[in-house]
Amino acid sequence: MAPIKTQWTRLIRFVAVETGRVHIGQPVDPNLDVGLATAHGKPIRAFEIVGSALDLSAQVTNTALTVRTLLSPLSNEEIKVVRCLGLNYSDHAAEAKLAKPAFPILFYKPLTSLLGPLGTVVIPRAAQPVKEHLPDYEVELVIVIGKSAKDVSEADALNYVLGYTGANDVSFRKHQMAVSQWGFSKSFDNTNPLGPCLVSSSVIKDPQDVQLKCTLNGVIVQDGTTAEQIFNVRQTVAFLSQGTTLEPGTIILTGTPKGVGFVKSPPLYLKDGDKMSVWLSGGIGTLVNDVKEERTGIKAKL
Repeated sequence: MAPIKTQWTRLIRFVAVETGRVHIGQPVDPNLDVGLATAHGKPIRAFEIVGSALDLSAQVTNTALTVRTLLSPLSNEEIKVVRCLGLNYSDHAAEAKLAKPAFPILFYKPLTSLLGPLGTVVIPRAAQPVKEHLPDYEVELVIVIGKSAKDVSEADALNYVLGYTGANDVSFRKHQMAVSQWGFSKSFDNTNPLGPCLVSSSVIKDPQDVQLKCTLNGVIVQDGTTAEQIFNVRQTVAFLSQGTTLEPGTIILTGTPKGVGFVKSPPLYLKDGDKMSVWLSGGIGTLVNDVKEERTGIKAKL
């Protein structure tokens, strides 16, 4: 199976100033961190792409548009399923004093958990007070599958990858540690920023050479590399495709490096008014997100 080839190298999705509509495009400046630029109010121009992110024949045009609102590179309608690996970095397992898993630890997220590169992460009442529930940050590399993959080998696994983007898998440790299944604790609405750029797999040829950082209120709290992954990208795609078709538009969060807040002494947790940013190398760029605690609604008693 030949690798996926796209005409674009970095893809963003945005509302354009000129049309007021949603477009996809390739940033005119190949070196621009679009997430950081947007957060700082700097103008961004992109060459419009005709087609969709999952359309392998999509063409980059010469029409330049101005970004008014930066969105996640894939719409919720394009994403087939959100699959996630937990405890997938050696350094993170060590800091948490947990044994490396023998097999990938898999959980799923609903689409409602996803939000844009500059969206506000909402801590729901179900996860308050924050000092007790320990909301936590997690910078992650995200795999985007570009063609149907089933029972693929590790040798061929990267040929099914359309590209890579970034995520912040905000997690709520009290709920996570209370049960063996992590899905509930990582699935609250508007808690998982995604983006900002989808970088072609032709650009990131070695996904085990991506740097990841998370900054909280101006302080770097995570600074790692995908070389620390226990199950690398090839192994992850091959393993998850066993007996299961990974459809185009499947996204896979691949875990987080050391530096998470709940293992610190005292624990570091997210709270109302915090500002987070996560950055990934390779042209993916920065997600910049404020944190807000939900003030309305009814909290269930457990």
